[in-house]
Amino acid sequence: MQKDYAGIFKANDIRGIYTETLDEDIAYRIGLALAKSATHAAAPTLAVGRDGRLSSPVLAQALIEGLTAGGIDIVDVGLVPTPALYYAAVTQCNGCGVMVTGSHNPKNYNGMKMMLNRQVLMGEAMATLRENAMDSNAMAANNTEVSNHRGNITPAAIMEEYIAAVAAANPLSRKIKIVIDAGNGAAGEYAPALFRAMGCDVVPLFCEIDGNFPNHHPDPAQPENLLDAADSLAACAGEVAFAFDGDGDRLGVLPAGQKAVFSDRMLMLYARDVLARNPQARVVFDVKCTSHLAPWVEQHGGIADMQPTGHAFIKARMAETGALLGGEMSGHFYFRENWYGFDDALFAGARLAAILADNPDVFSDIPDSVSSPELQVDMSGKNQHEFIATLSQQADFPGAKQVVTIDGLRVEYEYGFGLVRASNTTPTLVLRFEARDNQHLELIKETFRQILHKADSSLILPF
Repeated sequence: MQKDYAGIFKANDIRGIYTETLDEDIAYRIGLALAKSATHAAAPTLAVGRDGRLSSPVLAQALIEGLTAGGIDIVDVGLVPTPALYYAAVTQCNGCGVMVTGSHNPKNYNGMKMMLNRQVLMGEAMATLRENAMDSNAMAANNTEVSNHRGNITPAAIMEEYIAAVAAANPLSRKIKIVIDAGNGAAGEYAPALFRAMGCDVVPLFCEIDGNFPNHHPDPAQPENLLDAADSLAACAGEVAFAFDGDGDRLGVLPAGQKAVFSDRMLMLYARDVLARNPQARVVFDVKCTSHLAPWVEQHGGIADMQPTGHAFIKARMAETGALLGGEMSGHFYFRENWYGFDDALFAGARLAAILADNPDVFSDIPDSVSSPELQVDMSGKNQHEFIATLSQQADFPGAKQVVTIDGLRVEYEYGFGLVRASNTTPTLVLRFEARDNQHLELIKETFRQILHKADSSLILPF
């Protein structure tokens, strides 16, 4: 039976369930289609990497076969965290590369993140890739056209160079003790090596790469996935725990004796640090971030810039404006001061370690509110984007200060905000709430409960 591959092409990457919607056949087709895009973009060489998921080796192999059949030379960096693939792409392939990864999604998922000439494939470029990959006639014609121009494959061990570069950019003023929870993801073999290279005392936790993720789900944005790190941190009397997602581009932070620090508050810390050296620098952030962030950036002499959620949108805006720092509530951080501007959780952890070494009490004056983590509503069998479009037309929010519609509905009140948006990677709605106190938080939640259930009474809400 013919599989329906069209749904795996998302707004700024590819995501699907292995054997159901993503397999070796479509991976090869994507490779051949991407070769065509790369040729048009004058990008003859791409770096290719993969995470530690069970399906990643065969998908990466099929992708590489398609790319080389399309005449593209490959720098194969093997099993690495996504930031290391980006590093190889930028330093060796003119910003061209593909990472085979399911990121923080369940273990049966996989996908690809792609960039050409430092630009993430998104929008029209992604639509063209999808059209070419799905067109059997175009595939056959392309195979015939390029059959005599097969690309070469060059293996490259990138991690030693990458670790040395990150460590050199973040020198420590003193030794600190850190718990590293890699969640059995692709950062497992490398994050401990990085922080040891920086001079840290490292306590590794779940650092054996295992695509079954036997200990907990590799998503540090969910508080329950930090419980093991909290126990380990208390047991070893460390200063901070760093948790990484499945491909090492998201960071979770848990200081000793404190609750987990949400990533928008982390971005405030990074903003203060960057702006101290770069007055009037721009800080780009996504719609899920705290209401405290924009005033904080401006207070410290910077320019605050809210954008839609998604690594492609943040990177594109940073490239367009020359912003030195970006971040998302999900745990992605982007540094262009003394780094390359791609999302890099290992670099973000290293930068935080350097900041903590100078000031162990660095979180004490970062503004905070009562807030929720990211909440998800299952939309399987429904179209989450169509739901948000309909909701935007029908919903009314009395008493709101403003409704921001750049990505879903961010409804701002004098006392907080609520957000509902469509995930670009999974069939879910993503929500977040923040308020000055619990009473107002519940008021915002109740407003959203009524609005969402009015639109679809069958939704099972996690709040």
